[in-house]
Amino acid sequence: MRKLSMDELGRKTVADFKLAHKKPLVVVMDNIRSMHNVGSVFRTSDAFLISGICLCGFTPQPPHRDIHKTALGATESVDWVYYENTAEAVTALKEQGYKVFAIEQTQGSISLENFKSYINEKSNIGSNNSLAFVFGNEVEGVSDEVLAICDGAVEIPQYGMKHSLNISVAAAIVLWEMVR
Repeated sequence: MRKLSMDELGRKTVADFKLAHKKPLVVVMDNIRSMHNVGSVFRTSDAFLISGICLCGFTPQPPHRDIHKTALGATESVDWVYYENTAEAVTALKEQGYKVFAIEQTQGSISLENFKSYINEKSNIGSNNSLAFVFGNEVEGVSDEVLAICDGAVEIPQYGMKHSLNISVAAAIVLWEMVR
């Protein structure tokens, strides 16, 4: 066995990425503290060809070397926009036809393993199945204000002593599940 070379991997250039058909998925970051988390979510978003990212509140914005350290250039390929308030981002996405789900443990949350079945049952999930996922602050989670205006919540099943995941890990799990 041998590793594939960069040429063999057939990676897109930034220009190719910009022209490629994107998955109708948007990540919304609700007051994320860590620049490394932000960079990692950019990198994952690039890997899965998602439509874009909304950086909200005090979430750090590119350019910054600590974001670039984990993004590895994905801040150049993935479209992003900044909102002072996460609720404004959610409202704007809903006006564009997105169904918005918080990634949060709530009463009535949908288990990630059942989410695709759930959205397949809903014929009005959004134009072209356009979905946005809100990932909350590392300590506080998704804010109550934002939860109140989301279309629902999705929970990643966890079985150990800890019942939370780092936001960059949670984003990778959710985005992979949506594109696989």
